[in-house]
Amino acid sequence: MKQLSFSFMALILSTSLAQAACYADYKAKQDDPLRLHYGVAEVRGDCSVGSAQNQLRDRLAGDGWQLLNVLGVFDDAGLDERKDSAGEFFLRY
Repeated sequence: MKQLSFSFMALILSTSLAQAACYADYKAKQDDPLRLHYGVAEVRGDCSVGSAQNQLRDRLAGDGWQLLNVLGVFDDAGLDERKDSAGEFFLRY
C-alpha cells in the first residue's frame, strides 16, 4: 500500500513540475507606427504551440500587440539562452 501511494505521489509531482516548466518564444507586432518584438512567455497547462497561441493572443492583445507566430515551446533548459534576445519582453506576457 505504501509503495502504491508513493508511486502515485511521484507521478502527481512529476506531472505538476512538467507543466510548470513550459515556455514559448513568439513574434508580435503593433501597427501605426509599426513595431515588432520577439518575446518569451510562460505557457500554463498544455505545453503545445496551439495552447501557447491561444494564451498569448489574449495576453498580447491587452497591450495592443498582435501575435504573429509562436516559434516553439520549450522547458527550463532553453530559457537562459533566449533571455538576451527577448530583452524587455522576456517573461513579460
